[in-house]
Amino acid sequence: MRCLVIEDEADTARYICNGLIEAGFSVNWCRDGVDGLRMAADEIWDVVVLDRLLPGNIDGLSIVQKMRDLRKSTPVLILSALASLDERVRGLRSGGDDYLTKPFAFSELMARIQALLRRSAMHQDASELWIADLKLDLRRRRAERAAKVIALQPREFRLLEYLVRHQGQVVTRTMLLEAVWEYHFDPQTNVIDVQISRLRQKIDKGFSPPLLHTVRGAGYMISVHD
Repeated sequence: MRCLVIEDEADTARYICNGLIEAGFSVNWCRDGVDGLRMAADEIWDVVVLDRLLPGNIDGLSIVQKMRDLRKSTPVLILSALASLDERVRGLRSGGDDYLTKPFAFSELMARIQALLRRSAMHQDASELWIADLKLDLRRRRAERAAKVIALQPREFRLLEYLVRHQGQVVTRTMLLEAVWEYHFDPQTNVIDVQISRLRQKIDKGFSPPLLHTVRGAGYMISVHD
C-alpha cells in the first residue's frame, strides 16, 4: 500500500511515517503544499494523509479540492488542530473522506486509514473510470470525452482501460503485451505503436489537454500532465 503524507511538522510526520512503515506501508513525505499537490496529482496512492494547515499559499483544503477537480478518488484523511464542528464540516465538504483532530493516537489514525481502504476497495469495481473529461463506461464498453462518444474497437477499449486504470504511471511494452494482447513474450512487432497512435488520434485530437503521452525509452502514460 502506498501512502502520501503531507505534513509540515517534522515530529508529527516522523511519528506517522514510522508507524505506517512498521504496518507495511510504502510512505512518501512532503512538508509543503506545492510539492504535496504535485505528488498527489501526478502519482497513484492508496491513501493520502493531509495536514489541514500548511505553509505557503496552498493549504490542505486546496490540495484535496484540486484532487477532486482532477477526478482523483484517492481516499484522503485530513489532520488538523482546528477541531470545531464548522472546520470538520468544511474539510469533509472540500473533498476529504475523514477528519482527525490533533493531537491523536496512532492507533486511531491507523484504524481510520484501514476503514478508508476498506471503503475504497468496495468501489474498485465501479462501472465508470475517469481521467479529466474522459469517461469509460465499463458496462457498455463505451468511451466519451467532453461528453462526445469516441468509437473504439474492442482491443482499443481494452488498451485504453488498462492505461486509465494505471493513470499517472509509466506502462511498459511488456505490461501492455501481457495485459491487452495476452502475450508473455515480445513478438517484435510494431502492433503497440500502431494501436497507441490510433488511440491518441481518437482521444486527444481536437481535445485539451492531451492525455496519452509517450515516455521515451520507457513506455506510455495516461496523465493530465506532460
